[in-house]
Amino acid sequence: MTSMPRLLFVDDEQDLRDIAQEYFGTQYSVVTAENAAMARETMPRFKPDVAILDIRMPGEDGLSLAKWLRENYPGLGIIMLTTAADVVDRIIGLEIGADDYIAKPFDLRELAARIKSVLRRIADRSEAKSKPSAGGKRIALGQCILDLREHRLYGTDGNEVAMTAMEYDLLKVFVEHPNKVLNRDQIMELAHHRDWDVYDRSIDLRIMRLRRKIEADPEKPGILKTVRGAGYMLVLA
Repeated sequence: MTSMPRLLFVDDEQDLRDIAQEYFGTQYSVVTAENAAMARETMPRFKPDVAILDIRMPGEDGLSLAKWLRENYPGLGIIMLTTAADVVDRIIGLEIGADDYIAKPFDLRELAARIKSVLRRIADRSEAKSKPSAGGKRIALGQCILDLREHRLYGTDGNEVAMTAMEYDLLKVFVEHPNKVLNRDQIMELAHHRDWDVYDRSIDLRIMRLRRKIEADPEKPGILKTVRGAGYMLVLA
């Protein structure tokens, strides 16, 4: 990204929007919105790189907005703002394709680190897509083909299967360590995501989403398997 990255900060709290504008305004181009309707109107003209969404907002909530954003702007980075007790909302957010979440009240420095992490992965993927694919390594994964050079996943029909940057990082870890059981801590270390919480369901949920894309029957996975009490293993012939 050669120009200043763009952030969309969506929250119904005026004070928090003002703080975000002031804190991040020196590093990014920042636009704030007080609700989902305003955020939808902003998207076509502002075209942010990362959207930071509060889950609990009057009217349409952040989860519904995140689902719409993921469907209509697949390359967008999405970070959800939750409360410490909103475990269910956190899970749903990851299920619909959020890249990350952070619990309120949060340290602005931590949010800044998470934004940079998401932006870095978006940039890495964009750079990979801009390079010629000749000689790229393509790996068959059930119903799909993973192109490690392009950072893309393709279905049997040749069409690209949408993945978030973090889902790609996770799948790449398994592809680079086939037929080996990896526990959550090893997965986080290899994916360079030490900010994922080993005790929460972040990894489990992303694996569930990947199974929906590559497995013929996600309920009975034959490629990305669970090894009870040990972790996960990608089975390649």
